[in-house]
Amino acid sequence: MDWTRGHTIGHGSSAAVSVAKSRCSDEVFAVKSMELSKSQLLQKEQKILSKFSTPYIVSYKGYDVTKENNKVMFNLMMEYMPDGTLSYEIRKQGNRIDEPLIGYYTKQILQGLEYIHSKGIAHCDIKGQNILLCKTGAKIADFGCSRCVDPEERDEPIGGTPMFMAPEVARGEEQGCPADIWALGCTIIEMATGGSPWTNVTNSASLLYRIVFSGQSPEIPKFLSLEAKDFVSRCLRRDPRERWTAKELLKHPFLEESNLNYTGNQDFVTSSPTSILDHDIWNSVEDETMDSTIQKVSSLDSTMQRVRELSLNSGELKWRWNDDERWITVRRNSE
Repeated sequence: MDWTRGHTIGHGSSAAVSVAKSRCSDEVFAVKSMELSKSQLLQKEQKILSKFSTPYIVSYKGYDVTKENNKVMFNLMMEYMPDGTLSYEIRKQGNRIDEPLIGYYTKQILQGLEYIHSKGIAHCDIKGQNILLCKTGAKIADFGCSRCVDPEERDEPIGGTPMFMAPEVARGEEQGCPADIWALGCTIIEMATGGSPWTNVTNSASLLYRIVFSGQSPEIPKFLSLEAKDFVSRCLRRDPRERWTAKELLKHPFLEESNLNYTGNQDFVTSSPTSILDHDIWNSVEDETMDSTIQKVSSLDSTMQRVRELSLNSGELKWRWNDDERWITVRRNSE
């Protein structure tokens, strides 16, 4: 494809997202680019996206390799989502989205999850920042942390965003489709409150301790309806075997009122922000700890040692907490 790169609309430590336009058709799309030598994760994302065809996932447009400013770049081309991230919309709505719209977005996210789970893929980083919006609603984006759920093909390291990690993921035991359902429950809390799913945590040690050892789940907002609270409770069961699947949740009564005509109801149409990837993040533990790896923070030693001991013969857990990288907040290095 012959195309022209426009201005940058999102960036991390090594990747950038730009607006782009085809020289032949004037089609506008988004391009996520990294240096080819560092683009293993982006190439993995390209392979995953190329297999999908559903209105609930950001569409794949292709890829190419270019030379720019004496650097060889790998470029992943995707659908341009003009209305920004779900996190952006939450803030624009005053940090609280009305329950009917929560149900509407939740149903679309679930339809996307049901689709990718049927393909044997877990997203592994569901959160408001990775849900993009347009006039037709919400679509799942950013498959950089995704992994195959087939044990025989599962060789990817565990990764994701700590605030949205299921207990079994934080322990380093497993990361499959049930972890996406847990993260969906956390994302509903994000939509309802504008805040992080775990409250009253002051650093990464206390966050990891609560997720792994406390036996607690994130608090469900009391002002939600009984149906909504029941729905979230079925997402946030600590035992992954007890969580409902995406297919089961799509039949939950909470979503029965979510069949709204998005394009026909202007109250649900959002205005366009300046970026398809909004990088403001929680005023939470992530900001305070991303400037160093967890192993180098002395206050975490005892907690992380206990987390390491819970891992399943897969080697020592090594979470990378990167201040610049907003798409993939943490990742365990391959052994």
